[in-house]
Amino acid sequence: MPLSEIRPSPAEELRPRWDPRRQACIPALTTAGQSTSVTLVDALRYADDLRGISGTTAGETVALLEYLLAVCYASGTCPATVDDWLDQVYDSSPLTNAADWLDSRPDEHWDLFHPAEPLGQNALLAPYLNEHGAGPAQLVIEHAGDYNQFFDHHHLEHPAPLPADVAFRAMLTQHAYGPGGRARISGKETLGPTLTNLATGRLGARIRVVALGKTLGDTLRLNLMPTAEAPGRFNRTWTVSPQPRRGFLTKPSGRRVEGPADLHTVLGRSILMRPTVTGDGQLAVDRVLLAAGELLEPLASHHMQDAVYENAANGTAKPLRPSASRALWREAHALYAAVADRDHGHDLYDRLARLSGRRLNLWTVGLIAKQTTVVTWVSDTFPFVPGRERDLRYAAERGSLIAEYVASCLSRAAYVAWTVTYPNPKPADKNSQIARFDAGPEHWAHTGEPFHVLLDETSTAEKEDQVEAALVEYAAVLAEAAGRFLRSRLDSLPANSRGYQAQAQAVRRLESDLTGPKAPDELTGDRK
Repeated sequence: MPLSEIRPSPAEELRPRWDPRRQACIPALTTAGQSTSVTLVDALRYADDLRGISGTTAGETVALLEYLLAVCYASGTCPATVDDWLDQVYDSSPLTNAADWLDSRPDEHWDLFHPAEPLGQNALLAPYLNEHGAGPAQLVIEHAGDYNQFFDHHHLEHPAPLPADVAFRAMLTQHAYGPGGRARISGKETLGPTLTNLATGRLGARIRVVALGKTLGDTLRLNLMPTAEAPGRFNRTWTVSPQPRRGFLTKPSGRRVEGPADLHTVLGRSILMRPTVTGDGQLAVDRVLLAAGELLEPLASHHMQDAVYENAANGTAKPLRPSASRALWREAHALYAAVADRDHGHDLYDRLARLSGRRLNLWTVGLIAKQTTVVTWVSDTFPFVPGRERDLRYAAERGSLIAEYVASCLSRAAYVAWTVTYPNPKPADKNSQIARFDAGPEHWAHTGEPFHVLLDETSTAEKEDQVEAALVEYAAVLAEAAGRFLRSRLDSLPANSRGYQAQAQAVRRLESDLTGPKAPDELTGDRK
């Protein structure tokens, strides 16, 4: 029988297929300002016609960028040297080779619901999906809550299907950011006891820094690491690999990353999704099984070129982690220190510093989790202008110092108000009583905006005294706001002599501290 007459079986024809190369799955914004959704292929082919991409969350956007970078590495659409990188950035070299490579891959390799090689998933979980799987909410980091199998997971059983494109993006986010904890699948009944232990994703415990360009293509080129090494495997599915992946009978040792394509597609979770068709004919996911994924050896420095380091208590340098108590802008000085103290020729920040005449933004993203429960995504954007990094570092350091000092002044003023208001306090009530008068939360919530104004003014300053003037103005804004916040807190005092005394002494203490000998020069006007 001629090949042209061979037809797939009815079962094969009816099998659901979904291919992110062909189906629109990436929310994007065109350079004309119009919202759209594009396929993986079109995101690369028309990357310079798109201002950028935007997932549901900051982490999802990073995961999509990581995947597009992996395609660029796997297709060889990446620079070999720093000079090549500079040429590609300045010339806005198109990413059509990456798009052509991706478009030419076999269709069965890019099927999200392939029965044996589902894209990004582990087909070995198939026998357990119906019994041990949960509703698709488990796939979405922000919806799943605590992964502990003894926790109340009734919300995860909600039957509402998840559209295929949403499920695909959520899967990529899980691989990169999935928090640690316990899976809901029993290890005794399935592939082994280690299947239930979920490791924290590759980016889940640190701040990821992305250099943002004017277009998606510009952003991808800025973040493509020059490399002469092999790209390594593109981890398109669990059961296909040059070497066997980890098993689940014993705790494995981490494997070494083979190259950048491997790094950006590490399968941090074993995931399997069950397809369904909604009433309006759309392909979706109605059940998900999520279990332990790959473990990695500690990454070499060249695989973490964007990392910003901070000194730990034991004197060692560790990648900056997201914090629930400290906004990212309060760590901006560490980011600019990474730029100013860079190792020439070896990292992202050294390359960015060579882009004379360019202004771009450094986008920082992290995921805050309390043990196994996700709290929130954090992200912030900081200006970067080559040649201005030392001024930016200085402004960030002084700005952070001034903010910390103003916060301490508010704390001391609150203590003064407390001592007058509560002359005979119970020790157990002290902290809550002082907190009544401490305007620190209002101060920190307010300071982010003037801090970013300070950085913007520093990035455009042409003389050193302009940076100093911006710092003085910033300090004045913080001091004025601090007085306003304190008075608002003190409004709750009773209208009697004790209340008036507490208010007067607290305000006087704040004013004296803000202008006293220990205050930063920018607050007192005593600039050197």
